[in-house]
Amino acid sequence: MFHVKHGEAPPPPPEAVRVFGTRISEAERYVGILASAGIERGLLGPSEVDRLWGRHVLNSAAVAELVSDGETVVDIGSGAGLPGIPMALARPGARITLVEPLLRRADFLSEVVEQLGLDVAVIRGRAEDKAVLSQVSEADVVTSRAVASLDKIARWSMPLLRVDGRMLAMKGERAQEEVDEHRRVLDSLGAVDVRVVRCGVNYLTPPATVVVAQRGKQSRRAGRTSRPGRSSS
Repeated sequence: MFHVKHGEAPPPPPEAVRVFGTRISEAERYVGILASAGIERGLLGPSEVDRLWGRHVLNSAAVAELVSDGETVVDIGSGAGLPGIPMALARPGARITLVEPLLRRADFLSEVVEQLGLDVAVIRGRAEDKAVLSQVSEADVVTSRAVASLDKIARWSMPLLRVDGRMLAMKGERAQEEVDEHRRVLDSLGAVDVRVVRCGVNYLTPPATVVVAQRGKQSRRAGRTSRPGRSSS
């Protein structure tokens, strides 16, 4: 059980109520957990506390604009639960699984899910592990945030998707440059209709930037590649 001290977390901005609706109290509790246990366990830096709502939680929730109720979503390299947990709060009708290879982070995610009462699964493992593939393949959507370069994300994401499923890779200002740089790899993996989409344009400055790619019918399984450490930004 997490113990969140009063005043540790910043209050929600007005747009948070619009985004999370009836789940705003759970979103506030999640921000409180990030501001306390998330910092204490090294999942986020202390300097991020004042930016938890805008840069992290609302930024992640914005991606739910690209997901429909009833869809299966696999969040790879979930870390502190971004974007998976804010998406689960903003789109409770989606079926979300968080995949995280590090034990301490996976344990953190399990505790968060239990404390917030979310119907969200947590799997400890790497996206490319056979055990993970056997549990969450044929997903409608695979999400990621600050995990790795776009070519590596695509190698991990595409095998988890059903044909016509979508990879939603959260990226920064260089999103289009990464698409151009890794176009050949994306093509070889069967990624089609690759485009850069901005989410949360009505309440985020800057909006969330997402590389969207669909798994085409000719997609092939990618080989294993080593995974670097995960950024917290």
